[in-house]
Amino acid sequence: MKFSKFATIQIILILISFGLKAQDFIVKGVVFEKGSNIRVALAEITNQRTKIGVGSNDLGFFQLKARVGDTLLITKRSLTDQRIVIHGTQDILIYLIRESTMLNEVTIIGNTKKQDLEDLKRDFKNKGVYNGGKSSFLSAIFQPLNGLYNLIGKEPRNARRFGRYADNELQQSQIDVYFNQTIIKNNSELRGDTLEKYMLNCRPEFDKAQYWNSYDYIKYIKESSKKFTDTLGKGK
Repeated sequence: MKFSKFATIQIILILISFGLKAQDFIVKGVVFEKGSNIRVALAEITNQRTKIGVGSNDLGFFQLKARVGDTLLITKRSLTDQRIVIHGTQDILIYLIRESTMLNEVTIIGNTKKQDLEDLKRDFKNKGVYNGGKSSFLSAIFQPLNGLYNLIGKEPRNARRFGRYADNELQQSQIDVYFNQTIIKNNSELRGDTLEKYMLNCRPEFDKAQYWNSYDYIKYIKESSKKFTDTLGKGK
């Protein structure tokens, strides 16, 4: 029995479709508050098939392993839960609705930590402090007064000090997206005071964690929390 070209193409498309459904990939998305377009930080996104969850970062971004047909549950305090079915590998936009009981009580005017730090940097620049309080070789030649000011002025010293602080805060914010109580509780048996001690003593260093994705963090949490628990047991 001979198949027509059309039937052959249909069979190929069906096989491809089944292949996509069985294949895991990284889905990326952004969480917004509907009606205001404020990006929602620290929303929890959980794949209901794998039970693995991640948190959105300061800019509302997240990434999570999934496959076609999976359902993502997105939750955030004071916002209505949302469920999204994955239909393909394209990026997704998620809009959470603020609970009606909160609308008349709270007005949200939100800047992320990154925005706050950038605003402070602009304040230093407006005061005449350029390049974070550091003078380049060319600026010292063509703008000698500014170069001298950047070397001896009080504000430049503050700018350099703030620059170091801002860099560290942004680095720690990146770690907080995945190394937080919600994700640690979902992937370990740690609770209460023991959880707090673990988060203090086993926080990953940025030099190592800056290249990690959510699965690297989960692997680290599972391994390090077990070692931490074993160490506590030996100390008894």
